[in-house]
Amino acid sequence: MNTRILLALAGAFFPALVTPALSDIEWMARPPTAPGNSHYVGNRAPLQPSSFIKLPPGAVRPEGWIREVLVRQRNGLAGHLHEVSNYLNKENNAWLSPDGEGKNKFEEVPYWLKGFSSMGYILGDDAVIKEARTWIEGALASQREDGYFGPWFDRAGLPDLWGNMIMLWCLQSYYEYSGDGRVLGLMKNYFQWQLRQPEDKFLKTSRPWEKLRAGDNLYSVYWLYNITGEKWLLELAEKIHRSAANWRQESDLPIWHNVDIAQGFREPAIWWMQSGEAPDLRAAYNNFWLIRRAFGQVPGGMFGGDEHSRIGHIDPRQAAETCGMVEQMASDELLLRITGDPMWAENCEDVAFNTYPAAFMPDYKALRYFTAPNQIIGDNATHHPAIHSVEAKRAGYFLYNPTAHRCCQHNHTQGWPYYAGHLWLATADNGLAAVLFGASSARAKVANGVEVTVTERTAYPFEEQVSFEIGVPRKTDFPLYVRIPAWCDGASIAVNGAGEKTGLAAGGYVRIRREWADGDRVVLKLPMRLQARQWDVNQRSLSINYGPLTFSLKIAENYNKIDSMSVAKSEKNRIQKQVDWSRWPAWELKPGSAWNYALACDMKNLESSFQVVKRPWPEDNYPWTHESAPVELRAKGARVPDWTPTATGFCPVLPLYPAKTDGRLEDITLIPMGAARLRISAFPPLAAE
Repeated sequence: MNTRILLALAGAFFPALVTPALSDIEWMARPPTAPGNSHYVGNRAPLQPSSFIKLPPGAVRPEGWIREVLVRQRNGLAGHLHEVSNYLNKENNAWLSPDGEGKNKFEEVPYWLKGFSSMGYILGDDAVIKEARTWIEGALASQREDGYFGPWFDRAGLPDLWGNMIMLWCLQSYYEYSGDGRVLGLMKNYFQWQLRQPEDKFLKTSRPWEKLRAGDNLYSVYWLYNITGEKWLLELAEKIHRSAANWRQESDLPIWHNVDIAQGFREPAIWWMQSGEAPDLRAAYNNFWLIRRAFGQVPGGMFGGDEHSRIGHIDPRQAAETCGMVEQMASDELLLRITGDPMWAENCEDVAFNTYPAAFMPDYKALRYFTAPNQIIGDNATHHPAIHSVEAKRAGYFLYNPTAHRCCQHNHTQGWPYYAGHLWLATADNGLAAVLFGASSARAKVANGVEVTVTERTAYPFEEQVSFEIGVPRKTDFPLYVRIPAWCDGASIAVNGAGEKTGLAAGGYVRIRREWADGDRVVLKLPMRLQARQWDVNQRSLSINYGPLTFSLKIAENYNKIDSMSVAKSEKNRIQKQVDWSRWPAWELKPGSAWNYALACDMKNLESSFQVVKRPWPEDNYPWTHESAPVELRAKGARVPDWTPTATGFCPVLPLYPAKTDGRLEDITLIPMGAARLRISAFPPLAAE
C-alpha cells in the first residue's frame, strides 16, 4: 500500500503516532496535465491541457545575476529607448493616436513595449510601469467602432496586422498584471472584426510577416478563449490557422529568414492545442530540427541564419540576429508550457547562457545585429557576401550600436524579462515547478488557495547547487517540481538534509509531494562535468561544455569608442534630435591576441585535457565579461598558420580537417561563451599524432 495512504489511515486512528510528513519523491519524464489548476488560467476544453501555466507578471522576482541584467537593461538602452528612438517619439505617433493616423505605424513600438512593460512589472519599477501605461492607454483608446484597433498600416489596400499581434501580447501581460477588464473588451471586439474579414483578404498583405508569424495571433485568440469561453473564438482560430504560412512541411520551411523561423516554427504546436492531432505537434519539432540539421551544427542553441540561411553557408562564422535569439527563447518558453518537454528548457538555457549575453555591451547601452559562434571582429565593415544581409552594401552589422539595428534595437527588450518570468511556473495539480534555474523568489497560490513563497538560491549556471526554501503560513500539502537537466548525470535531491535521493535520471522532472512546513529546505545538486561535442559536418570541429555552459577561446578584446552619429548614416531620421549622444556611444571591437588555435583534446579523458578553474564571484554580480567570469578552463592548443582573416578582416571558415598546425602546443584559456564578445567556440581539433 502507498506510504501516503498508510500515513493517512494511521493519522485517522492514532494521530499521536504520526511522524512529521514524509516526502514522496518521484522522477517523471513530463508533469501531469490533469486535473487542471484551480488558481491560474489554463487551457479550457476542448483545448489540449497544458503541462505548465505562466504565473502573473511580478509573481516571480529574480535575484542574483538575472536581476542585475534586468537592472542594467532598465538603466541602458531598453529603459531609455523611448527617449532615443524616433520610432518611440510621442509626437504624432500613430500608436498614441485615437484614429491610428500618424507616424511609426509598424512593429517598433509594440516590440519595445513587450519587454519594457514586463521589465517594469518584474522589477516593480513605478517609473517604467507609468511610461508603459502611456502606450497601453493609447492602444486601448484607439479602437474603432468596427472593432479594429491601432494604426491602420495600409499595404496595397489591406491592413498589415503584424504590429497588432505584438501589441496584443503587451495588452495580455498588462491584463495579467492589473486585471483591467478593458483589455478583454478590446480583444473581443478586435477578434470579431477579424472574424468578419473576407478570407481572401485576411493576412494577405504584400509583406510576409503577418502570415509567417500568425501563430502569435492564434495564441492570443486562445488566451482570450481560456478566460471567456466564447466558442466563436475557436472558429476564428481555425480561420487564422488556414490563413497562416504552411509550417507543416516535412523537408522545407516557408521561409529561411532567421527571425521568422525562430518565431514562426511554433505555430503548428499552438494549433495542436485545438486540433489535438499528433502531426501538428510533430511539425513544430520537425521545424526545430530541420533548420538545425542543415544550419545548426554549431554551439549556442541557434543556427547559422545571418538574415537568411543559405545552402553551403553552414560554418560557425554564420550568425544569428539578436531578434532571432529572443524569439527562439520565447518559442522555447511557450513550447515548454504547452508540452512539458524539458527539451525546450534545455534549448532556452543554451541560447540564454551561451549566445545571447554577448549580443550586448556589458552596460546594455548598445547591441549588435549579428552574433556568431566563431567571431573575431566587431567592426563597421560590410562582410558581404560572407554574411548575408538584405541590404548587401550596408555596413555595421557586427558593430555595437545604440542607433541602428532597427528591429533588434526594439525587440531585444523581451529576452531577459520573459526568461525571468519563466523561472517558475504553475502546474496542473496546483503545484509549482522550477523549470529554468536562477536565484529568485516566486509567490503563488497552491493546493486549495494557500499563498506560498519559494526562495531559490543559486549562482547557476556557474554553480552546481540549487536550494529552495519554502515559506508557508501553515502546513500545506502541494507538489514541487524540479527539472533535472539533460546534461546532468548523477543529480541528487534532499529535503531538510535527510533522505537524499541520488542518481536521478537526466532530462526529466522530480516531483516532491509532502506537507510542507515553513522553512522547509530542498537542496538540488547538479554535478557538472566536462563534455565535448564534435560537429562532423563542420570539419569535425569541437565545442567544450562544462554543465550548461559552452566555452570559447579567451581572445583579448580591444574596444574603440565611436561617435554614434558618425556611423548612423541612414539611421539619422530614426533618432530623436534632443539626445545627448555622448551617453550612447557605439563600440568597435577587434582582437588583441591570437585566435587561430586548434584545440588539444583527449576525447576519452577530457579531464586530462582541461583544468576547471573556479574564480571569485564578481562584486558587481555580472558574470558575463572576461574579467568577471566565475569559471575558466585551462587547455592546450596549437596555431593554424593558414587559418587567417578574410580580406575584410572577417572570420574565415574552419580549416579543412585535419588542420595543419605549427606543431607548438601553447597554454590557452577558455571562458564561458556568453562572456566572450570575440570568440572561437567551435575549434579545429588537434589531430592525434
